[in-house]
Amino acid sequence: MKKALEQTIKEAGQLALSFFSKIDTLKIDNKSPKDLVTEADISVEKFIKNRLLSLTPDFGFFGEESGKVSGKKGRWIVDPIDGTHSFVRKQYFWSVSIALEIDGILTLGAVYAPRLDDLYVGERGKGAWKNDIPICISTTDSLTEAMVCTGFACLRSSLPENNLKRFSRIAEKTRDQRRFGSAALDICFVADGQVDVFWEQHLNLFDIAAGVVIAKEAGATVTDFSGNDLINPEEVLVTNGNMQEQILQLM
Repeated sequence: MKKALEQTIKEAGQLALSFFSKIDTLKIDNKSPKDLVTEADISVEKFIKNRLLSLTPDFGFFGEESGKVSGKKGRWIVDPIDGTHSFVRKQYFWSVSIALEIDGILTLGAVYAPRLDDLYVGERGKGAWKNDIPICISTTDSLTEAMVCTGFACLRSSLPENNLKRFSRIAEKTRDQRRFGSAALDICFVADGQVDVFWEQHLNLFDIAAGVVIAKEAGATVTDFSGNDLINPEEVLVTNGNMQEQILQLM
């Protein structure tokens, strides 16, 4: 299954790149005033859906653009282009994200960043890799040395809890901060030791599912903002473990 997933996500990434190369003529619509969808999102998800369901006809599907299809044995969870805003502005930090969930447990995940040509893969109980090389979390253990990563307002700007106050508290205590624009990729950066902490709120399962598998297999902790060991798209905190308690105090 891992090899089939890797091949599928790489081909999906190449399809996304073909749209990226003609972004100036791409059809772009608004789901809402701040939420974009392009013909690339729709086409890439259609490709992934057709490929995976033909390979695993007993599995269901949950995609950002096409919704849910029931299955007997599990389901694929897909974000065809995570970071659409970055994609349409010709930036590099966007990704294709695919996870496999069986009996309610995330067992396999892949996140591919086509413009960076980086493929992250995690398989439950077997490890995590970037471009076939094993990866692991950082060893940073001090807030003053920590590099952290998050996401902001966008669709959530009008909510009382929109992450700005939380970011300000954490930014004052940490060495440096990043905001790349793809939650799936951000979580992989924790797995790869590029950043020490990622948090965000009011996301969807398809934003984080694949990244969570990869991060956990690389040794990361994945909790909510209270430190509960669960996968909650409303409150996602991913750390290298050493930073967990220190960051929780600022949540």
